[in-house]
Amino acid sequence: MRSRKRQRLWLVSIGVLLLGGAAALALTAFEDNLVFFHSPSDLKAGKAEVGQLIRIGGLVEDGSIARQPGTAITAFRVTDGAATATVTYEGILPDLFREGQGVVVRGRLLADGAFQGVEVLAKHDENYMPPEVADALKKSGHWKMGEDAPPKGAGS
Repeated sequence: MRSRKRQRLWLVSIGVLLLGGAAALALTAFEDNLVFFHSPSDLKAGKAEVGQLIRIGGLVEDGSIARQPGTAITAFRVTDGAATATVTYEGILPDLFREGQGVVVRGRLLADGAFQGVEVLAKHDENYMPPEVADALKKSGHWKMGEDAPPKGAGS
């Protein structure tokens, strides 16, 4: 009887270890894909870690778009009305990207305070804006939709 009990104990122990290992791998993969949202004011206040993958959102500041000739590198500033963040992006920008346009940029904060974008998303129509961007613009008093309520898809 001792050997059967011992075999069951070993099997249960191995099963628990395998389940724990699988859970640890799943949580690690989830953490790598988790991207936090910050406004330019959050970056200025130091709420984002240098080198961490984050999203920033706001409006592309008027007169801030500068393209480097002969390259696909573009620099621009994103503002929430209270602060601005300088973004550098290498690649093709979305068709809807322009000054005064709502934008969300995924990338990393550099040690010098600049933001290196890896993906730029412009709002796809006049009725949608990510909830975090809408909230940040409302708080700063730069809400342009002409309504007190957030647009479809935005949280309040």
